[in-house]
Amino acid sequence: MGLFKRNPFGHILFIKKWLIRILGTLTHRRFRGFNELQIDGSEIIRSLPDTNVLFISNHQTYFADVVAMFHVFNASLSNRDDSIKNVGYLWNPKLNIYYVAAKETMKAGLLPKILAYVGSISIERTWRAEGKDVNRQVKMSDISMIGKALDDGWVITFPQGTTTPFKPIRKGTAHIIKKYKPIVVPIVIDGFRRSFDKKGLRVKKKNILQSMEIKAPLEIDYENDSIAQIVEKIEYAIEQHPSFLKVIPQEELTAQEELNKLRKWKADNKKPLV
Repeated sequence: MGLFKRNPFGHILFIKKWLIRILGTLTHRRFRGFNELQIDGSEIIRSLPDTNVLFISNHQTYFADVVAMFHVFNASLSNRDDSIKNVGYLWNPKLNIYYVAAKETMKAGLLPKILAYVGSISIERTWRAEGKDVNRQVKMSDISMIGKALDDGWVITFPQGTTTPFKPIRKGTAHIIKKYKPIVVPIVIDGFRRSFDKKGLRVKKKNILQSMEIKAPLEIDYENDSIAQIVEKIEYAIEQHPSFLKVIPQEELTAQEELNKLRKWKADNKKPLV
């Protein structure tokens, strides 16, 4: 790799590699130390082609969700099975991983700008801006940028466009799937909202069991499935369809809390994590 080789968005890959190494090392203990990330589906990551893969996921924090995926994807590609033990996988990270994010979020401060260099496809939200509801037309340039990223590698997107659970799936994701025909891999995450603040930058609570389930690619008929059908498939795949809404009995909540206590990390009883 040439020292000043750039990706299609003009980012110097040498700089991007070192940012991933540094940020990955600094954030590792957030998912293996302060909290414990339980992973399922590493073998699916290893089976994917190098380009035109779209990951769809529910969303719990602005940044921690994406950071955890960078860890899990690179660890999986380094032949770690459902584990991010030992940060050596960061030495040669996959450099063509991108994620879709709101432009206003990625401009809000120095750290978001650094994180944007790592792989953000920054787009304008059509329904909300500066904390207010808006109604904008989708920018074709935003769609084209996502297409460019798919052509170069993998793209992570959060189809609800918000960290609030059970909000509707934005149809734009379905249009992207119809247009570019990527392999669509669903991911379901949990525990991030309890672990971190809304931005995912500050550890709010320790000893939380986090989880990330990587599912088999969706079966999509790109030519014949309607936008509504694809939206429904996404809702079910990332477990955000209204049918997943239920009143959880107190007994189940208590059992989950006890399970968290049993699984929580205790520094005095564990070997150092590297």
